Amino acid sequence: MTASTKTGAAKDTETGTAAAPVPAAPALDADALLDDQDIRIIVCCGSGGVGKTTTAAALGVRAAERGRKVVVLTIDPARRLAQSMGIDSLDNIPRRVPGIDGEGAGELHAMMLDMKRTFDEIVEAHADGERARAILENPFYQSLSAGFAGTQEYMAMEKLGQLRARDEWDLIIVDTPPSRSALDFLDAPKRLGSFLDGKFIKLLMAPAKMGGRAGMKFLNVGMSMMTGTLGKLLGGQFLRDVQTFVAAMDTMFGGFRTRADATYKLLQAPGTAFLVVATPERDALREAAYFVERLAAEEMPLAGLVLNRVHGSDAARLSAERALAAAENLDDIGIVDQTAGKAGLRDPDGSAVTSPEDPESPPSPTRSAHAETPEHEPASEPEPEAVSVDQLTAGLLRLHAERMQVVAREQRTRDRFTALHPEVAVTEVAALPGDVHDLAGLRAIGDRLATGSAPAGAA
Repeated sequence: MTASTKTGAAKDTETGTAAAPVPAAPALDADALLDDQDIRIIVCCGSGGVGKTTTAAALGVRAAERGRKVVVLTIDPARRLAQSMGIDSLDNIPRRVPGIDGEGAGELHAMMLDMKRTFDEIVEAHADGERARAILENPFYQSLSAGFAGTQEYMAMEKLGQLRARDEWDLIIVDTPPSRSALDFLDAPKRLGSFLDGKFIKLLMAPAKMGGRAGMKFLNVGMSMMTGTLGKLLGGQFLRDVQTFVAAMDTMFGGFRTRADATYKLLQAPGTAFLVVATPERDALREAAYFVERLAAEEMPLAGLVLNRVHGSDAARLSAERALAAAENLDDIGIVDQTAGKAGLRDPDGSAVTSPEDPESPPSPTRSAHAETPEHEPASEPEPEAVSVDQLTAGLLRLHAERMQVVAREQRTRDRFTALHPEVAVTEVAALPGDVHDLAGLRAIGDRLATGSAPAGAA
């Protein structure tokens, strides 16, 4: 599906002029996507904090209970996926999730990317024992594998390629890294390839490639000059660690680029589907729109948008303006009804209710109005001020007005996205009152994903 950019409706909104009605976005059929046997990879992407991990896990549970053999790969360090699936912990090995029910149910496995362990596995698989050991023990490699910019995203793509090559699962669901930008995992293979192809690395590799006396001469003259300059900036030991690393990794650099290219083509293949996950907030949907455009530019197949945490109301027919007006009317009535400082304390017939302290009030049949409190009885605490039905109703009306204002703001934000990308299919997931922490919660999310259930009152 190709994304296009249409800005007319958005400009009308920004200038304050009346904009043409925004047509409804096509509905995303999540069950059709999960049941399609040709779809082998689903990638959940979007900016941080929009519910990608929960969406990926919910899709995995639903797909498995509809008969598919699924593995969910998460890169979420919060480990919420393991907890919600009833697993003590997740690691770099897929673990089977218990409790997948239903007639004809398949299997669900889950794993969490261990970035360094994945890098180590690549080294062990593509280098002989002695060279692999030299690489794994190299200080520069240890820094690179643990924290080099883009390493996590690159290793996520490596692990995806490994899972697909095993052909053990008929559906792989990927929860992309919680990066500052949702596009980082697409760019990471190119960034790491650029690093390995950079002038600095090529310069360090040159002596080994030249060989013989020419190589030794270059090493003795050129490297000594470079070492003298860079050693002052980086430190001599660091530079020696880098040189040792490059010498050991020389034969593997081409493999990194080859696998990165292969995985990138896998993401472009018809068997892959991208789901952009967002919340109905301006920043999240702006990032989602950028992602849609980037996927189109990279010719990667977009299945649709999952709009999480959408608000609504069962009383949507009562607008925010009418609710606020009704609340103000009730407040005005309360002010008029106040008599002798006793607002809200009135009998149904309208007569004022007297208190025991009122001098015109008849004495209590069991105690004189002037009776003293016995010393052995503690003085009673003052009773809380009574709240009238009108006051309570006015408060509830204001709460409803606030909710309807949120609903309207979310609708405007969705309309802006739809005006820019009317071709993107959308499914909405109502905001839940609490966090998802078990399989039942994931099933509930899956039901909402499948039915496209907007909350009550949402347009």
